[in-house]
Amino acid sequence: MSDQQLRIMVYRHSVFYSPLIATIAGGFLKEEGLEATYFQKPRHRNLYEMFRQGEIDIMQAAVSTSWDPLSKGVRDIPMHFAQINQRDGFFITGREDGRPFDWKQLEGAQLLADHAQQPFAMLQYALHLKQVDATRIQMIDAGGPDAMEKAFREGRGDFVHLQGPAPQQLEEVGIGRIVAAVGDVIPPVAFSSLMAMREFLATDRALAFMRAFMRGLRFVIQSAAQEIAEIEAPFFPGVSIEALANAISRYQQLGTWRSDPIITREQYEMAMDIFIFSGSFKERYPYEDVVVSIL
Repeated sequence: MSDQQLRIMVYRHSVFYSPLIATIAGGFLKEEGLEATYFQKPRHRNLYEMFRQGEIDIMQAAVSTSWDPLSKGVRDIPMHFAQINQRDGFFITGREDGRPFDWKQLEGAQLLADHAQQPFAMLQYALHLKQVDATRIQMIDAGGPDAMEKAFREGRGDFVHLQGPAPQQLEEVGIGRIVAAVGDVIPPVAFSSLMAMREFLATDRALAFMRAFMRGLRFVIQSAAQEIAEIEAPFFPGVSIEALANAISRYQQLGTWRSDPIITREQYEMAMDIFIFSGSFKERYPYEDVVVSIL
């Protein structure tokens, strides 16, 4: 592999992660003399094993990813060095019934909920803040995001809990209506970030990547959603430009991205609070064991 090639693995692929996608698609990485192989994490592979074996350089994940190994005493793990998102990126999409939406409508309804650890913890916390009794919601685990979208398209569930652009696609074809954004409910939080091993972060390539990422981040904050959608479209075959632009615009309105990519202690601790509330973890893990700045 050449020194110019970065292997970037992502947990999820969505316009929610536009700062990273635009870093590649917008040519900012190339301007730094770098290229990228961008791919989604293989379902049955262990990400820490992939890092140890030198298969990846950078990964899009979340600070919460690091808490499981820390809880087991494992400390030789990737460090989180740049924030992508400071808001939850999931939308609640319902069947079109003409009624104004109230979160209490979820009680007694069927919700196709993303049961992965972080989305589910954040959803539980949002329901708590909205004083919704989660035990009265029929939470359906239909599998991953693609399976959830397919199930909703086939008529299963009253509501579905998905990242953009899937909800915007459902709305575009008249299958559903976006009724709420979880990011409107939850305070700013360390939601998604980039992580790498300390050895990589000490290299010139890491600094060059960071310069490119900061330009990609500012581009998605400052540019028109349509322009961003057109640049990112090759990463989303089968998705309309309109659905991409609508999702990006909504994320901009939410304040999903901010120009400073530092993972703040305050937002890290908020994430920790939410996971402890959900019961995912019982103890706190120090900020310094998870986050590092290379700026």
